[in-house]
Amino acid sequence: MANAIYPKFKEALLNGEINLATDNIVAYAVDLNDSPLTYAYDASHVTLTDLENSPTAIVAVTGNLASKTITDGVFDSADPVLPSVTGDQFEGVVLYDSTSDNLIAFYDGLSQTPSGNNITINVNASGWFAL
Repeated sequence: MANAIYPKFKEALLNGEINLATDNIVAYAVDLNDSPLTYAYDASHVTLTDLENSPTAIVAVTGNLASKTITDGVFDSADPVLPSVTGDQFEGVVLYDSTSDNLIAFYDGLSQTPSGNNITINVNASGWFAL
């Protein structure tokens, strides 16, 4: 699955229900490969409940993103840290707005194997996404 912005996030953003600059945004590390309860992107997913329907797929979560910026339509932040990560290997990240309870974006191909240490998610040099 390619990276994707959730359609309902786009709708909520355009309706003024989300403010990326002030809302609490976190990143979930998700397991995409282990059966039977892994996460799979679905364009119809909207809230954290959709992610939690696969509870063993959630490996770790960051704190609120720091140093968020919105410049020329690009949403960016400092590289978030997953603290003391244990459990299954994860292959994806889901950005989530905990203020509005909206899934924002899905990222595939970020394979990491937890070892009990902190794991930094390296945000692309061009930001999380551009609209």
